[in-house]
Amino acid sequence: MSIVQVQIPDSLQKSLHELASRDGISIDQFISTALAEKLSALMTENYLNEKAKSGSRLKYAAILAKVPDVEPEPYDRIPTV
Repeated sequence: MSIVQVQIPDSLQKSLHELASRDGISIDQFISTALAEKLSALMTENYLNEKAKSGSRLKYAAILAKVPDVEPEPYDRIPTV
């Protein structure tokens, strides 16, 4: 394990403490999880960008055209207000 010191605004620290407490985890665990999620998102984006460079837009469009145009299941719908 490594130790990293970071200065953050008081408002972020307050929110961080409240959310970690609400989830029943330590601030360290909350930050580690948040960092892992962000790294995963960025790494996935990089992976997809690299794959896109070696692909074909026409092949992509052909595959996408095979996806049926159907309404989502009720549990997948975004609730409307």
